[in-house]
Amino acid sequence: MSRILSLAFVMQALRIAMPYLAAAMGGVWSERAGVVNVALEGTILVGSLGTIAGTLASGSPWIGLAVGLASGISLQLVHALAVLKGRANAIVSGFALNLLAAGGTRLLLRALYDSSSNSPPIRPLAAATRSAVVATLLDPSTWLVLLAVVGTIVALARTRLGLRVRAAGEHPEALASVGVSVVATRVVAVAVAGACAALAGAWLAFDQRQFSSGMSGGRGFIALAAVVVGSWRPGRAALFCLAFGAAEAAQIALQDAAGSAHHLIQMLPYVATLVALMGVVGRTRPPAALGREPE
Repeated sequence: MSRILSLAFVMQALRIAMPYLAAAMGGVWSERAGVVNVALEGTILVGSLGTIAGTLASGSPWIGLAVGLASGISLQLVHALAVLKGRANAIVSGFALNLLAAGGTRLLLRALYDSSSNSPPIRPLAAATRSAVVATLLDPSTWLVLLAVVGTIVALARTRLGLRVRAAGEHPEALASVGVSVVATRVVAVAVAGACAALAGAWLAFDQRQFSSGMSGGRGFIALAAVVVGSWRPGRAALFCLAFGAAEAAQIALQDAAGSAHHLIQMLPYVATLVALMGVVGRTRPPAALGREPE
């Protein structure tokens, strides 16, 4: 219990929550604009590999971060093109892109680094330190994720772009009636979603200092669950991500004391997510035009 109440535990929970927070903000941007987005998982993978490839090619983690963000935005623009121009089903498009990302990243990993499992190591944005607390606080990618959370909350509530995004997801006809393109607004929101989800992948790349096949580990789907549990509101979604991070950190801390029951302990964060989802079924209202094609 003393481990769970420590500062180290709090920082570990925050570190675990980082990729969930970034990806969830991407989900909020896309779905508040009316575009269902299950492609967050694949975008995390693409953003992570882009970050690694850019860093190894240039020698600069900042250039790697830019390449990772560009990769995630590109994948999400394909999703936007398929859904908004091609009239494809958003769920089918999202899962297709997830499969493309899963297979494509392995193919590129083999082509670039002659491995289907891991890339060569990279140096992170922050200098190495023995203290996990200091490392988390000094890591620029941590502050970029927190900036994405705060920026999403403020932008959606208080900016013209945020007003247009919310209108595109709630009353697209009203938005079109004042001369604003619903399709263009949704494309911008999906592009921002790509940047946020790719930031989650970049954070994982810098945290693990390499790319590993399948390293997204379902984080995109948990982030999407956070969006739903949070009623498509960024602040509430962020709180759920932090709670999930705390639950995952707790199961790590409790595994040593669990003995043969450690497999059950590992399930706790995901069981908690399922319980939370079941608890909000029928109680949350998604954006009125979510998944509806613009006229």
